[in-house]
Amino acid sequence: MDTIKYQLDESAMPTAWYNIAADLPIPAPAVLHPGTMQPVGPADLAPLFPMALILQEVSTERLIEIPDEVQSIYRQWRPTPLYRARRLEQALDTPAKIYYKYEGVSPAGSHKPNTAVAQAYYNKQAGVKRLVTETGAGQWGSSLAFAGALFGLEVLVYMVKVSYHQKPYRRALMETYGARVVASPSEETASGRAILAEHPDSTGSLGIAISEAVEVAVQREDSKYALGSVLNHVLLHQTVIGQEAIAQLAMAGDYPDVVIGCAGGGSNFAGIAFPFLGAQLRGERKVRVLAVEPAACPTMTKGKFAYDFGDTAHLTPLTKMYTLGSSFVPSGIHAGGLRYHGMAPMVSHLVNLGYVEPVAIQQLETFAAGLRFARAEGIIPAPEANHAVACALREAQRCKEEGVSKTILFNLSGHGHFDMTAYTDYQAGKLKDFEYSDEEVALALAGLPSVG
Repeated sequence: MDTIKYQLDESAMPTAWYNIAADLPIPAPAVLHPGTMQPVGPADLAPLFPMALILQEVSTERLIEIPDEVQSIYRQWRPTPLYRARRLEQALDTPAKIYYKYEGVSPAGSHKPNTAVAQAYYNKQAGVKRLVTETGAGQWGSSLAFAGALFGLEVLVYMVKVSYHQKPYRRALMETYGARVVASPSEETASGRAILAEHPDSTGSLGIAISEAVEVAVQREDSKYALGSVLNHVLLHQTVIGQEAIAQLAMAGDYPDVVIGCAGGGSNFAGIAFPFLGAQLRGERKVRVLAVEPAACPTMTKGKFAYDFGDTAHLTPLTKMYTLGSSFVPSGIHAGGLRYHGMAPMVSHLVNLGYVEPVAIQQLETFAAGLRFARAEGIIPAPEANHAVACALREAQRCKEEGVSKTILFNLSGHGHFDMTAYTDYQAGKLKDFEYSDEEVALALAGLPSVG
């Protein structure tokens, strides 16, 4: 057994990020250059990212020190609280113990600043003047806008059009921090114009917005691209969540039987789950780990584990991941941060190896769970986080039916204060469930690239 102690300061805040690549029983498949079909090297990624982040992306070092300047910013809201949901347990009449790690206390209201601050720091160190990115629900865009303001960086955000109109206050928050926000697909890029020419009424997707952001980022030498999920360096920045949870549960004399996170690109899920999975991979306590996605964007539950592009215009390298095809445009559900055609390669690898169990839940069930949680615990979850809440309620009900007491931990990845229109629409009966048939999924997967 290779037991390690995560590095924490006196407040239980981590001083190093955890890299699960060090503990994998089988290395994750290589990222490929779409032209040569050979593994990409640092030079291939240099137009997009500063070298410090590229080295983290390919690192197999278990613990990566968090720079002092990043730690000092983290301390504004970290460590985030871990709550025992006692009132929810009583309302459910379950023997289960339910804990939730609450990331909504950050300035931007979600877990996303954990990586936004780190990425802004490393880009500033590299002399970058402008960061270009995409955002779905706006959690990532507002977090990068916040981090850009701290480090004096210009920030340009391509926001998926359906969310741009659904969530005007998220857009206003980004602009308050100083970012420029553009509805995607837009007329500002070749990839955006191509989509609009074919689909003038396109509601957009994260894949399209990524294409626009990447296209613009590489046009200026003083600009880099920033991604809020999917990539390894993003996931490892989020592991401060799970490391803190382990330490906080130890203070309570507890350890989870089940760990749950919602999953769109994979960042908040990895943040809560990877430190627990790492312990399991090193021969310590086993946990059941659930990654919850929308039934309207069933990447892991109906998609294929295959090499695919991360964007619609095929400007990115090829990664092996669970995917619905880069041309897939999901329905305009309110959980905009989970509307991505792919899943983080590292999360996908662990799903494929059997360490992570994917679950798909319909939109109406998630909002019902969010209301039940809010009325018991007082916190209104973001629509994305409602997926984790709904799954936790399912597990608590299972404990009740089976008459067993288990410890359930989930990540409440952000608050829903900018998503009240979604709750209003739900309570007015305006929301509906979406589900794709096997035939529709097969059609979306038909265009996957051929990789030998």
